[in-house]
Amino acid sequence: MDIQSLLRTLPKVDRILEREDISALAETHPRTLVTDAVRETIDALREDILAGVERDVSVDAVASQVVELVQMKAMRSLRRVVNATGIVVHTNLGRSLLSDEAARAVDEVARSYSTLEYDVETGERGSRHTHVESLISRLTGAEAAMAVNNNAAAVLLGLAGIARGREVIVSRGQLVEIGGSFRVPDVMRESGAVMVEVGTTNKTHLHDYENALTPATGLLLKVHTSNYRVVGFTEEVSLEKLVALGGRHAVPVMEDQGSGVLVDLRRWGLPYEPTVAESIAAGADLVTCSGDKLLGGPQAGIIAGKWHVIAALKKHPMARAVRLDKMTLAALEVTLRTYLDPDRACREIPTLRMLTTPRAELATRAVRLSDQIANACGDAYLVGTADDVSRAGGGALPMADIPTTVVTVVPQHMGATELEARLRSSEPPIVARINAGRLLFDPRTLTADDEAVVVSALKEIARA
Repeated sequence: MDIQSLLRTLPKVDRILEREDISALAETHPRTLVTDAVRETIDALREDILAGVERDVSVDAVASQVVELVQMKAMRSLRRVVNATGIVVHTNLGRSLLSDEAARAVDEVARSYSTLEYDVETGERGSRHTHVESLISRLTGAEAAMAVNNNAAAVLLGLAGIARGREVIVSRGQLVEIGGSFRVPDVMRESGAVMVEVGTTNKTHLHDYENALTPATGLLLKVHTSNYRVVGFTEEVSLEKLVALGGRHAVPVMEDQGSGVLVDLRRWGLPYEPTVAESIAAGADLVTCSGDKLLGGPQAGIIAGKWHVIAALKKHPMARAVRLDKMTLAALEVTLRTYLDPDRACREIPTLRMLTTPRAELATRAVRLSDQIANACGDAYLVGTADDVSRAGGGALPMADIPTTVVTVVPQHMGATELEARLRSSEPPIVARINAGRLLFDPRTLTADDEAVVVSALKEIARA
């Protein structure tokens, strides 16, 4: 059949819309979405025919494609993903998971009115800062605290509130770039502060800061390099020494700590990361960190420090632009309350639980998962287990190789790349790692429900 004849056989839009199966779609989906899907499907078929591509243009075939397209268009863009990578705080996959209690708190305030800015004791307007301020202060030893929508906002507000129009001295080796190409110098420029770099990439001394002090100096800034390490011939100035220098010259000191560690991770065999409480104890006027990295809560920026500094930041015009919404505050409050008992935090906060799960437990889970896959999928895959390492992720603990045991899957009837792509196209999508022709599934970041999803998806792909 020639091209013109094929084009004439393409069904009309109305004919497809009149079909019973397509009409049923219009009852559960917006009619405009269904109509657009029909038009797009027919237009795509027309383009293929003109390009010489053979396509089935029967009414049944077109209707089937329309159903698939409508289902795809109706699918939420932001949805659940199974993380089998072993990267605990996976930035691209939403960073930290909320605890069950935190998730319930979000659901409660999302479905009802709340005490966001209402004092039930007085019947008057309250402040949204009260929901987390006392908790942050208790956990860190700070005089006062507040929370904003992420750590970049916390740094921006801190710099603008303390040093706008003034010089901020920072070590050249601490001018980090975080995810998405956001850089400390860029944030500082937007805050209105004037950056003064001192030292070199690998070495900065106290006298470098001291020599850079002028009457225009408004702040000494220390940035914790939580997402990389410079090793070898290096030296940096401790926070304690910076605080002492600032005290002698009446210049405040701020630390951007980044990861937001509230407990000493060494008790679980992880590398040392300074806690927020240690920075406050060292005398910093202001400390900022994330709420969704090692802290394990929702995306937030935590600001802790001296009372007069926090009071000024709360009144800053920028504070309203970066404030938290009720759902994030609900999750953050519950997460912080959990930290009042560190052992409970380790059990209930998913990020801490994943990071501290013993290797032996992971090995047991890996063997169980590999047996389930082998039993469900027959000879479609060569399945086994292997020693490997997990990562903290989220720009935290960059030097930490966290021992784990992974499930290895080698497809026998397709390449590993094709299997990885099919898993990403499943529902929910499953994200795994490829290494030497094997797909690796790390139980460290898999829940019990996730493991069942992995087995089911692999079985479905094997059957297809």
